[in-house]
This record gives sequence, structure tokens and C-alpha cells, in this order.
Amino acid sequence: LLFVLGTVSCTLFLAVNSLYSASDDVIELTPTNFNKEVIQSESLWLVEFYAPWCGHCQRLTPEWKKAATALKGVVKVGAVDADKHQSLGGQYGVRGFPTIKIFGANKNKAEDYQGGRTSDAIVDAALSALRSLVKDRLSGRSGGYSSGKQSRESGGGDKKDVIELTDDSFDKNVINSEDVWMVEFYAPWCGHCKNLEPEWAAAATEVKEQTKGKVKLAAVDATVNQMLAGRYGIRGFPTIKIFQKGEEPVDYDGGRTRSDIIARALDLFSDNAPPPELLEIISEDVLKTTCDAHQLCIISVLPHILDTGASGRNSYLDVMLKMAEKYKKKMWGWLWTEAGAQSDLESSLGIGGFGYPAMAAVNARKMKFALLKGSFSEQGINEFLRELSVGRGSTAPVGGGAFPKIHSVEPWDGKDGELPVEDDIDLSDVDLDDWDKDEL
Repeated sequence: LLFVLGTVSCTLFLAVNSLYSASDDVIELTPTNFNKEVIQSESLWLVEFYAPWCGHCQRLTPEWKKAATALKGVVKVGAVDADKHQSLGGQYGVRGFPTIKIFGANKNKAEDYQGGRTSDAIVDAALSALRSLVKDRLSGRSGGYSSGKQSRESGGGDKKDVIELTDDSFDKNVINSEDVWMVEFYAPWCGHCKNLEPEWAAAATEVKEQTKGKVKLAAVDATVNQMLAGRYGIRGFPTIKIFQKGEEPVDYDGGRTRSDIIARALDLFSDNAPPPELLEIISEDVLKTTCDAHQLCIISVLPHILDTGASGRNSYLDVMLKMAEKYKKKMWGWLWTEAGAQSDLESSLGIGGFGYPAMAAVNARKMKFALLKGSFSEQGINEFLRELSVGRGSTAPVGGGAFPKIHSVEPWDGKDGELPVEDDIDLSDVDLDDWDKDEL
């Protein structure tokens, strides 16, 4: 009796550990063959991570086998005993059984299968994923920045502004650089990398131009430069990391279109850029150059130096500098002039000789302006600019439809003003007695 029980229990043990056999169309996967069979494969894979003792896995087994047979030669269907091979399950975040993953174009970023557990549902999901993979290939984008010449010859995007980095060149270019680096780690066979490639290339050119090379876009073939991939823990492709001097690299987790990439690069640029210059309007060139080059130019008219002295004027300039720093991401221009120095400009902006200090925000392309109605203080100006930045606030056309004549003036010397010296009048030759007689 004991012998019989032992035989039965042994048989049960073998059965429980063999949900799939060599005669099935389901391919048994292990840590030994997983990389070669799945990761390096051009095929689409559906992989079930199971535990032999799991009831749900046992119920899925016949459906999984049917799906594998139906998809034979079209989509690969595999299974991992994740109870036996816990390291492989852990690598893909498997926490429950069965877990089904779809390994598509980007084998290093498997997608979770969330569909039904019938063979019909599994086949439908496989064909949908296969359609996406084939459409990716149909786009004809070549893989990898390292094949730049070939890509350009075959009509790919122009990657002239993407800097190719290697294990040998990375540190001397990126580490301790004064510039900001956005670095894509890619694999030449990765479908998502191929999709990103033209977006990354176009963004690189635009970012180089807009930041004058202060933000750089680069690429690392992580399959060749494995030292870098290991150092920065690259486990999926594409992975984009941002490197700034003196800081730990951070992951870029934004959108993958050129506009998303450019927007983030410009944010990084403005975060690291000094605040815009605050310029005195001493000539027409200062006004035109500043206002033509920026979406808005913020013009302040400060009281005459005799009314405030140097300390009073500097306090107003400090407020403007703080606001220029606060709103530097907007990349606006910042200007100031003294009351009366540019009276035509004041009139065209509805300031016209009173109420100093005053501030106007001017859109030179539309020749429209908005006036600060609140106090000339951090709080008042902040509210004014915040309203403008979200498209609120009343505007008016610049008087005359264009900037008036700007007078060339001497720049402020930073000192208190002095009253003009009046000429001494010599009264010794005037006969006041005679003058009085004539009047009478």
C-alpha cells in the first residue's frame, strides 16, 4: 500500500511539473534559452509565466496550447515555469500566475496581456500586436544612429545634429560639461527606437538652433557600448537620460514626438540659463532688437532720477530683475526708460507723462500692448504677467500702429541725479531805478 501511494504521489508530482511537453506547439522557455529564443528574435512572442501548482494556469493550459497551434509559423507562443525559474519571472515583474507578456518590436519593453483567457481572445490579441509590428516595419525606418550614412542614403531623417557617443567618448563629452545633454540609449533592432529616430534627429537640429548648442541631443548604441549601458542601468530601449553638470542623471519620461522633446529641451535650457538682460532704452536699436526678437517685450517707465535717487531707481530695477528671473522660461525681452526720456513712446503706450513707475507688455508683431493696472511691485507685476501668460488681460493697439521715433540718450551712470547748473546772471549793469520808472 505504501508503495502504491508513493507511486501515485510521484506521478502526481511529475504531472504537476509538466503543464507543457515537447509535443506541444508551446515552446518551453528557461533562463538558458530565453535571450536567444525571445530577445534576439525578429518574431512576435506571447509568453506565459506560470506556476505548475496554480489552478488558473492549469485551466489556461489547453487554451494556450490551442492558440499556439493556431498561431504556428505566425506568432511564437512560449511558457516559463516561473516557480522554478524565479529569476526570470522577477526580471519581468511577475507577481501572480498566470502572467502573459507580449514581446513585440521592442523586446526589452514587454507589454502586459490583459485580454481573455480563451484561445480566441489570445489569437485576436496576437494578431493585433502582429499588425502593429508589421506596420512599424512598413515605415521603412532604418535602425540605429550608428548606420547614419546608410539611413540618409535610403531616405531616412538627417541625423547630422545627433551626437553619437561611445564608451570611450562619453565621459570627456558629457561628464562635467557646462551644457545639458539628452542622451538616448538605443538598440539597432528595436522597433520603438526606429520610430523615435526621425523625431530625435529633427528635435536635435531645432534644439541646437534654439539653445545655441547649450542643450545637446546624443545617442548611444547600448548593444555595442555595454559599459555605459551597465553603468546607467539600461534595461529597455529606447531609454533617454538627462545629464546636467553636478547632478545625477535623470530619466526623461515625456512624449516621443519632436515637439515633446523640443519642449523639454527648452525647459532645461531656460532652467539653466541666466535671466534675460534688463536693458535701458538708449537708442532705437535697443528697442527694436529686443522687441523684434521676443514674443513680448516688457517696458517699464521709471520716475525721473531726481524723484527717486539712485537707491529708489535700483529698487524698481530689482523688482524687474526678479520678475525677469521668475518668467525667464517665457523668453521675453525686458526694457526700461526714464520718465520723459522717450515721451513719444510713452504716448504710444498710453502712459503719457504721469503715473510713474509704469509698465507695458508689447507684442511687436501684432503692435498691441497691455498696461500694468496694479502696483509696481513683485505681487502686482506677477499678477499682471501671469494673466498675460495665459492669454488674459485687455490689450490695445500701439498708438500710430508702429513704434515712434526713439531718441538716443546717454545711459544712466548709476548715480543720483543733479539739478542742472543755472548760469550766474550778472546784474551789475542793470539800472533797476530806471527800469522801475519806465514801468510806472
